[in-house]
Amino acid sequence: MNTKVSIVVVTYNSSDFILETLESISHLTWKEIELIITDDCSADNTVEICRDWLKQNSQRFLSTGVITSDINTGVSANANRGLKAATCEWIKFLAGDDTFEPGYMTDNMDYIAANPDIKVLFSGVNLYRDTFERKNFVESFPGKMFPYSLMWPERTAESQYRMLLIADRIHFTPSAFMNRETLLSVGGFDEKFRAAEDYSLWLNLTRNGIKLHYMEKVTLNYRMHKRALNNTGVTHLINPNYFKEEPFRRVYTYPHMPLDARLKARFTWLLSLLFKPEWMNRDTKINRFLRELLTYYLNPFEAFIHLRKLVNRKLRYNEFYM
Repeated sequence: MNTKVSIVVVTYNSSDFILETLESISHLTWKEIELIITDDCSADNTVEICRDWLKQNSQRFLSTGVITSDINTGVSANANRGLKAATCEWIKFLAGDDTFEPGYMTDNMDYIAANPDIKVLFSGVNLYRDTFERKNFVESFPGKMFPYSLMWPERTAESQYRMLLIADRIHFTPSAFMNRETLLSVGGFDEKFRAAEDYSLWLNLTRNGIKLHYMEKVTLNYRMHKRALNNTGVTHLINPNYFKEEPFRRVYTYPHMPLDARLKARFTWLLSLLFKPEWMNRDTKINRFLRELLTYYLNPFEAFIHLRKLVNRKLRYNEFYM
């Protein structure tokens, strides 16, 4: 199979890491690659580094390109510029500080060839602090439980949408591999929200009947570092709930929730206020566990229902929001 793939590298002040990112692309086992770099008005020399690297490595790719902006527009608009420039059937967005495992593209394409109905595919991600050295490895995510919740094989896109209305449960977004026409069919990324490009996209996809799939294999390395936190304003490792982002939720979630789901969302928001004090923002193993528990698994409204159905051996995964 020789399907062509567009890789869109999304950069902003990425000069410290972009060479490592680009080198990981050149080492992919998949050869049919269109490489597009889209920069969001970096204040450093990211663009110059990319252009110099492409001069030496452009022969590795089907085609290459660099897109720049005179103003900083946010992640959503920056990604859309790359989407509009891409021409291949499949598209992969990669941040300018992350890296591929060499088999990323081959693993994804082989899995899709065996499951041709898939239009959006996720996989596992290794998380590192500052550098991709073994001593700085933090964890692999998602955990073993999570894929069998939102991405349980029996789930429908509608069921996933109901779950996502409560919270953004996909904390392995960097792995997403998508069909370009499918992405265009839902309008790409919502530019009204500069930094919620992933959550709004998952809601738009599932609301339009496009199921999200998961491949149980680690394919990508995600870098957590101080510069990224400063660029986004996020103060801790995983911030998957948007309950405090009222403009976003007024558009994407609350108007579409049944009453019981609204009550659950509000209750979860209250839990987040009660059980996420500042000390939980520190990056420790116990804090990561507590954040994941509170965000993805703990739901007092449904705990009894789950337990009862499990006892009765009548658990039906499509029924639940959580």
